[in-house]
Amino acid sequence: MAFKKLLASLGAGGASVETVLTEVNVVPGGVVQGEVRIQGGSVNQDIEGLSVGLQAVVEVEGQDTEYKQNVEFTKVRLGGAFELQAGAVHAVPFGLEIPWETPVTMIDGQSLRGMHIGVTTELAIARAVDSSDLDPINVHPLPAQKAILDAFIQLGFRFKSADMERGHIRGTRQTLPFYQEIEFFPPSQYRGLNQVELSFVADEHAMDVVLEMDKKPGLFSEGSDTFRSFQVGLHDYQSTDWAAYLNQWLSEVGSRRNWF
Repeated sequence: MAFKKLLASLGAGGASVETVLTEVNVVPGGVVQGEVRIQGGSVNQDIEGLSVGLQAVVEVEGQDTEYKQNVEFTKVRLGGAFELQAGAVHAVPFGLEIPWETPVTMIDGQSLRGMHIGVTTELAIARAVDSSDLDPINVHPLPAQKAILDAFIQLGFRFKSADMERGHIRGTRQTLPFYQEIEFFPPSQYRGLNQVELSFVADEHAMDVVLEMDKKPGLFSEGSDTFRSFQVGLHDYQSTDWAAYLNQWLSEVGSRRNWF
């Protein structure tokens, strides 16, 4: 028995954990529901804790390097410590709130390349290696976010890529340690632009919309970045023609190149 406990502490013959999500499609501000199923191993084990959270793969830029990092941005403990009997199955249901700032990973039913967000499950076992699990979720845009995205498509922009970057966008309501950038190729009428990067930073009432417009260089001038930001209410966005609104700013910056 002592040898079995030693093996269990090293992960052999010990408890295993599996998380089953009721629905993988969610929106910011919503709830992802599921059940954590713990399968007892060959010996009794003391479970010190069980928790679920949300984890994102985030890009981190250093002075000379760029690397990806797993960032857990919300976490909930499920119950307290207990003893798991050998061979027993312990099921724990949960509901995990999705923060309003959570980046979107889906647009019109299509996955955004570069977006990786999932529910992480951690089982802390006394005198043993922590057991963990990660289950991907699909984060769809809020109606107000979709209205802005649809406006870009209506203006002829094409999706390029998306990423999540560690850092903070100044002047916004951001609380998470990272933010999302959705990059678009501009249509020909905005010939002065290389690309446009779009960021949403939402809470339960409204969201900040941040545009970073990458302007092409001229014959005697370097390229430059121009920033614009505005607020959109999550419940009163329908009264604005967003394509026309965005076109005003985009045309001002990108309708012609600064040759000098």
